[in-house]
Amino acid sequence: MEEQTHFGFEQVSPDEKKGRVMGVFSSVAGKYDLMNDLMSGGLHRLWKCRMRQCAAVHAGSMVLDVAAGSGDIAQGHLQKMGDSGRVILSDLNGPMLREGARRMLDAGYLPGRADCIQADGSQLPFADHSFDCVSIAFGIRNFVDIDRGLREFFRVLKPGGQFICLEFSRPILPLLDVIYDTYSFHVIPRMGKWVTGDRDSYQYLVESIRRFPHQQRFSHMIRQAGFDMVRHENMTGGIVALHRGYKL
Repeated sequence: MEEQTHFGFEQVSPDEKKGRVMGVFSSVAGKYDLMNDLMSGGLHRLWKCRMRQCAAVHAGSMVLDVAAGSGDIAQGHLQKMGDSGRVILSDLNGPMLREGARRMLDAGYLPGRADCIQADGSQLPFADHSFDCVSIAFGIRNFVDIDRGLREFFRVLKPGGQFICLEFSRPILPLLDVIYDTYSFHVIPRMGKWVTGDRDSYQYLVESIRRFPHQQRFSHMIRQAGFDMVRHENMTGGIVALHRGYKL
């Protein structure tokens, strides 16, 4: 029987999922940041600010930002580094990566400080022990094989390096899950159709959040990949969680 994975609430082959995820992000690339602002009411900026605060990034760091998209996380890393250090923006999706490259150039970051490499996060084209920090924000739930991706992050980190991940998670406050589900399934896809002309992509994004492991389960997966000192921090009642682990 052919191996199956999930694309939202559908069961599909791994190759089909990869192709359909590529289609989702190619479709929304130009208005990705605008939709993030609208969907979260601007809260995604606060979540990402907290991620940047907790990232083990400093002057001279070598950082990999996976599923880098339009580059907002990478730009935050560069600002934190000051005048030295390098960030590689990696994304499987070409249109999203072009948005990131454009943003880096607009901000004045030249090749050598910020470089964009199109790559699959579960098959990274980097040597072992290459990075001080590997970050990913709202991207790992789209992986065909999350465990494989985590093992790759562990492989490319230097000893002592940090993995940091921001991802949608499971609300922990009473009734918040009901409110969140209602908003997610009845408002976000319609908003996506109105702003981008693409309802189906945002229906998938909502479904992919529901299929992603809850906080404790994902923390266990990070430990299973080899990381130590794993912990998570809930934000906005658990709608989002910030996960951290270290290669010791």
